[in-house]
Amino acid sequence: MADTQTAPLTGKALLQKVKELSHLPRRETAKRCGYYTVTKNDQKRVNLTDFYDAVLVANGLPLDPEGTKDGRGREPTYRVSVHKNGQIVIGAAYTLSMGLKSGDEFEIKLGYKHIKLVQLGSNESSETSADEEN
Repeated sequence: MADTQTAPLTGKALLQKVKELSHLPRRETAKRCGYYTVTKNDQKRVNLTDFYDAVLVANGLPLDPEGTKDGRGREPTYRVSVHKNGQIVIGAAYTLSMGLKSGDEFEIKLGYKHIKLVQLGSNESSETSADEEN
């Protein structure tokens, strides 16, 4: 069955559809809301990042990449690489945006394909996770 791709849902229509499909996995919900591309082999590739961004905007919480740049150096890209010495550097732009100070401690939790940093010693459980690319 060949279906034609329509424009992805946005705004209230997106929020309503997400609510209707809340029983489905996130990837399936994103696909049914139009957040996918079709590869050369007619496979559907789900665009979760675009889907999440659209849901945030629809909820009135747009992520403004212009607002994270401080005029010094590169702006955050939310992608990092492992350095030759085996380290991953998060960078000052992220720690500043989270309000972290020198000496703040985190617990490192390893998953199958992700690393989760959990801030220790705060009343709020602020968590940040960095998912590894597939």
